[in-house]
Amino acid sequence: MIEGVTVTPLRQIFDERGKVMHMLREDSPVFMRFGEIYFSCVNPGAVKAWHRHKRMTLNYAVIFGEVKFVLFDDRAGSSTRGQVQEFFLSPENYCLVTVPPLLWNGFKGVRDTFAILANCATLPHDDSEIDRKAPFDSSIPYDWKMQHK
Repeated sequence: MIEGVTVTPLRQIFDERGKVMHMLREDSPVFMRFGEIYFSCVNPGAVKAWHRHKRMTLNYAVIFGEVKFVLFDDRAGSSTRGQVQEFFLSPENYCLVTVPPLLWNGFKGVRDTFAILANCATLPHDDSEIDRKAPFDSSIPYDWKMQHK
């Protein structure tokens, strides 16, 4: 696990009417503060990457579809500097990924329908605290193509 990242299994409550999908509560060990919540929709095969926040902590959960969520750590002094980590997030693998500031992150839609990723961020959106790179930037050692292992 990349230093500072937390994965929290999330609860879904099912009954004959449907389900409730928990995401984040103020009494959760990973909750810091509320800045904003938003939903990012990604089309099949589309890549939304790379970005990192200077001050904001992200709390991601996928409520519909599936994404390949990827982190890259280039933080000076980090014990996991240079590491890449992948997660496949969906309602079937329903969890909250908490991402501290300064980690590069991005995601790709991996099913045949769009996906919805929810983020409960610790700060409201502010373009001045975000760094961005293109999805295939060579400074991040990651290939978004499907890997046949």
